[in-house]
Amino acid sequence: MATAEVDERTTSPFIPDRVLPAVPLKDLPEAPPLRKVLGPGIILVATALGSGEYVIWPFVASNLGLTVLWAAVVAVAIQFFINMEVERYTLATGETAITGFTRMWKPWWFMFIAMAMIPNVWPGFATGAATCLSFVVGDMDVRLVAVLGLIAIGITLTASPVVYQTVEKLQTVIIVGVVIWLGIAIAVGTTQDAWGDFVSGFGSFGSIPFGEDEAVTAAVIAGAIAFAGSGGCGNLAVSNWVRDKGMGMGHYIPRITSPLTGEQNAIPSTGTTFPPTEENLARWKRWWKVANIEQAVTFWLIGTAGIVVLSVLAYSVLFGQETGEDFDFIQREGELLKETVAPWFGTLFWMAGFFKLLSTTLGNFDYVSRITADVVKIHPARESNLSESRIYGFSVWFLVIVGIAILFVFTEQPLLLLVISSSLSAIVMFIYSMLLIRMNRSFLPEMIRLGGVRLAIMAFAVIWFGYFSVRVIIEYGGQLF
Repeated sequence: MATAEVDERTTSPFIPDRVLPAVPLKDLPEAPPLRKVLGPGIILVATALGSGEYVIWPFVASNLGLTVLWAAVVAVAIQFFINMEVERYTLATGETAITGFTRMWKPWWFMFIAMAMIPNVWPGFATGAATCLSFVVGDMDVRLVAVLGLIAIGITLTASPVVYQTVEKLQTVIIVGVVIWLGIAIAVGTTQDAWGDFVSGFGSFGSIPFGEDEAVTAAVIAGAIAFAGSGGCGNLAVSNWVRDKGMGMGHYIPRITSPLTGEQNAIPSTGTTFPPTEENLARWKRWWKVANIEQAVTFWLIGTAGIVVLSVLAYSVLFGQETGEDFDFIQREGELLKETVAPWFGTLFWMAGFFKLLSTTLGNFDYVSRITADVVKIHPARESNLSESRIYGFSVWFLVIVGIAILFVFTEQPLLLLVISSSLSAIVMFIYSMLLIRMNRSFLPEMIRLGGVRLAIMAFAVIWFGYFSVRVIIEYGGQLF
């Protein structure tokens, strides 16, 4: 009866239309094979490579050991389920998750721009990339290289005819290189004893050693938890990448093109959804299966492997030694790898860091600008002739310019900038985990809405990120601003 009633309507009876127009109904396209939807998870994990994987978790492991690494494994698993709830709404409606949030409460549009911008405007990844390069080439102007990196990223993102395709190709190359690098690191850089300590470390499951090391503050641990995987609004950007990939109902939404060379579309990207007929529900099952496999193979598997291998590598050579401040531990790790493994391996370690941190900067600028362009076009610029692609371009260059300005203030503290970014991201994730539960429980037909085990996992995610957010706010909030 419920299906027949919905079939007679021309718009969705579930998605509220008080803030934005009602969502019309169209049939769900057929799901393609897995190989044709690979991409969103690759971009997301490539964006995450330089944060938790290369910097923060190895820093934690080199100071505290591997007894806390269980939290990274759990955090990546939680983020997989968060990603799939973000994808659930976009696959079903073609709208981004943030657009769905604004259907609940309009001010979310500018609040999420702020929550995406503030943690990511800090150029810690660009500075870190330049710092890694300085370890390879010797004395150089780190600030100048970081500035040039930011400008190069701005040009790349705004000159591409179809931005998603360019980002996907670049990040795929990075991921292939990372997988090869991880294999080499396991073979020649880690020790058998370190892997044994990793396994035995799960005996401390549930225990987080706050206060045992002055360098590893609650803000660092909260940031590591948030950046184990992607972190912050990066997970929400899966919506935008899925949509530009043409997955599910995103098939009906125009893609972001170059504001300089691409075709401009000034129509706001509100979505469409499908009537829950037998044919559409069968297609939905196929879409849901292929989307879950895509995220599990790329984001979950590679993300977990990256954190574990690089943390075990850092532990193998640094644990029990003086790691120094800021990025000193990255320099020290490379030097020890040169001594204990081979000179080429230490250099490769630093070059891997350069490319990983640069890819993270590119991915962050892309997703922040996508989020900004989407909600600005849907809300304040809804009646404007300004296209979403042009808003995207303005946002990219805003991030570049502000990042350069910040570099003149925070020249030599990339780790501090990353801790600020990551710890703020934990608070953001606490907020939107609750919104995802409400949205995917209320806006979708019963047959495809969030429930069962996944609902329980999302409830745990709220508690998980809420706990670390409170620790940061109470104990270290004054140090972050």
